[in-house]
Amino acid sequence: MKNNNVALSDLLQVFNIVTTQGNKIAGNYEFEGIKAWHDFDGYTCFLGYKDLTLTLLFHGRYTFDFTEQETMDLFLAKINKLLVSAA
Repeated sequence: MKNNNVALSDLLQVFNIVTTQGNKIAGNYEFEGIKAWHDFDGYTCFLGYKDLTLTLLFHGRYTFDFTEQETMDLFLAKINKLLVSAA
C-alpha cells in the first residue's frame, strides 16, 4: 500500500476538527464521513474513512492502512477540504 506524505500537523488538525465538530456515536466521533477515536490513554489516535484507517502514533509517526487507492485519494481530498474550510 502506498503511503502518502501528509503533514502530521494537518492530520492532527483534522482529528481535532472531527472530535470538536462531529457527532459522538458509540465512543467515536464522526464528521463529514470521517470517524475519529483514540485508545484508552489517548496516546494513539485514529481516523477512519470507508476501508481506510489512519493511525497517529505517539512520537509523531503515523501509518495508513487501506485496500483501495481510490479510498485514499478520496480521504486526502476530504481532509484537504476540511483544512481549507478551517483556515
